[in-house]
Amino acid sequence: MAISKIGSKALVDCSVAAVDIEDNSITSAKLAGSIANAKLANSSITVNGTSVSLGASGSIPAVSWQSVVTADGSTGTTAVAGNGYFIDTTSAAHTITLPSSPSAGDTIAIKDYAGTFATNNLTIGRNGNNIQGVANDSLISTNRASIILVYSDATKGWLYTVESNVADLEKPTFITATGGTVTTSGNDKIHTFTGDGCFVVSGISNESSNNKVGYLVVAGGGGGGSQQAGGGGAGGFREGRCGPVTPYTDSPLSAAGIAVGVSTYPITVGGGGTGSLTPGYPSDGQGTNGSNSVFSTITSAGGAGGGSRGTAGLTGGSGGGGGAGPVGTPNAGGAGNTPPVSPPQGQNGGAGNCADGGGGGGGGATQVGANSSPPRAAGPGGNGATTSISGSPTAYAGGGGGGLGTGCRATGGTGGGGCGGCRPGPGNGIAGTANTGGGGGAGGNAPGTNYGADGGKGIVIIRYKYQ
Repeated sequence: MAISKIGSKALVDCSVAAVDIEDNSITSAKLAGSIANAKLANSSITVNGTSVSLGASGSIPAVSWQSVVTADGSTGTTAVAGNGYFIDTTSAAHTITLPSSPSAGDTIAIKDYAGTFATNNLTIGRNGNNIQGVANDSLISTNRASIILVYSDATKGWLYTVESNVADLEKPTFITATGGTVTTSGNDKIHTFTGDGCFVVSGISNESSNNKVGYLVVAGGGGGGSQQAGGGGAGGFREGRCGPVTPYTDSPLSAAGIAVGVSTYPITVGGGGTGSLTPGYPSDGQGTNGSNSVFSTITSAGGAGGGSRGTAGLTGGSGGGGGAGPVGTPNAGGAGNTPPVSPPQGQNGGAGNCADGGGGGGGGATQVGANSSPPRAAGPGGNGATTSISGSPTAYAGGGGGGLGTGCRATGGTGGGGCGGCRPGPGNGIAGTANTGGGGGAGGNAPGTNYGADGGKGIVIIRYKYQ
């Protein structure tokens, strides 16, 4: 029998309350069909900061872009996987450090916000992991650069999947070396050898221009002759510089620097020649040549010994001065730049005067030794060359002064050249300054001894960019 009427109070509320449903009791089969989004309290989900409606299609963004980071030069930024960073380096350079314990697929994005990475660079710190398979930070120095890095594994580390408008991602490295006395000047490291040793290169740069070194190689100066003799010639002077990579004021004799690799480079620092200790004409003698100095392919010849009374000066890095008479023919100074190199490593010695005259000056790096002049004026030594390779301007390789000079000594050339002996005294020459390659002064003609003096020991200096 059909029911035609139901009273208003005949139905009981049979809806299911949430507390009446046991956990995990509704299977997927019971949810077959679809439920309209409008029936749901939450009809969308948020992925990496982007809202996605349920049932909609779309791609999940790789990164969540953060607020602009303004570089102030004081602190860097530690990146978080999944984030993108707008970096503003208008006022200062900046460093962003990658996560220390990344997982495969972790992503970091970077964008030059103000187009100023070329002015104020961005460094990407590797934080213990490789970047592009190399244990080296990255330096981004191109304006408007856009970069996305994804971590792969321990071998390759972080790889660049996007490199938009980026010229070179790897941060420059520099030479690593030991040997000698090490000092710094600006971004340059300076190795000074005052005696034999080794320049040991244990690491080189990833940029070829940073693998060149500047050098100064000065040989030992020649010894002066005795009694109215010629001054010793300066040790050979050779310098090379790496242009704007290592900025300093070099000498007029500077050539190009030389490239180095991972190797040990023996260094030889030449000793000064011996001044003559033979007293009095006609038994007086010549000074001896200094010894060579060597670095890599660069050899500087020892300075030449000064001639004795009656003999010419010897040949060498710079020539020795010629001795005086006794006959009426001047004695020539020795030839410098022997063996020849370009630029020349030294100049000729000056000639000694005839008869009872004085000796010629030893040649210097940039100036010939002066001739003696009648009646008894000895010739000064030739000047050396000045360079700031050591960090301050210093002169090297001056020639020794000739011997005799009435009333005053013949001066040595700038750069460590020793003065010559004079008349009435003191008669002995003065030694060349140690580690300048200066020539020794010659003996004069005073009562007593008139010995020639020793030349100064040489020096080797190596300079390169280290940061």
